[in-house]
Amino acid sequence: MDGNGRWAQGRGLARTEGHRIGEERLADVVRIADELGIGWFTAYGFSTENWTRPKLEVDFILSLHKNIFGRTDEMHRNNVRIRCTGRPVSGTSRLPRRILKEMDKAVARTRENTGLNFTLAFDYGSREELIHAARGAVAASRLSGSPISVEAIGDHLYVPEIPPVDLLVRTSGEHRLSNFLLWQTAGAPLYVTSTNWPDFDRHELDAALTWWRSTAGIRHVAV
Repeated sequence: MDGNGRWAQGRGLARTEGHRIGEERLADVVRIADELGIGWFTAYGFSTENWTRPKLEVDFILSLHKNIFGRTDEMHRNNVRIRCTGRPVSGTSRLPRRILKEMDKAVARTRENTGLNFTLAFDYGSREELIHAARGAVAASRLSGSPISVEAIGDHLYVPEIPPVDLLVRTSGEHRLSNFLLWQTAGAPLYVTSTNWPDFDRHELDAALTWWRSTAGIRHVAV
């Protein structure tokens, strides 16, 4: 979800305002994905590389967890199941305890829901996920005597049930993967739009899905 800062600076606003509007846009797009019947929707909320940003900006982004998880009741009413992926799953996160607790509450509250699967990647980096998975697969192999396989690595990802990504959307004209779901996006087409994330709307999502020819084959979208 790139372009929050550029969106704000282009309007003479602080970068933090771009992140605030970007969070509101995420809530809108989750609603749209739910209405369109997309089975899985994953959003890159905060990367392991984001810790290198200025402290004021990092603190503001982290404070947005109140807004994100403040929408849990709405998502629960809409039968949306919330998952979180990233270092919190492995117990190695730098996130404050209050945020980890909110994550756990949102996941537990919506665990039995059967609608849209919304996954928030927070304090997430795919290289670290793959190291985590490799360690788990090696440990399992030693116990069982079975060779390490593709399936074994997949079984030890942060959230093994996340399916392969059908469509990877990059906003703000970015053409790179940015250490996002490298395992899950192995065969996914990359759709790039020059639109900054705060301006990404139903029209933009429809354009991405149309580019993919139809929504019939779309099960999992990541942004």
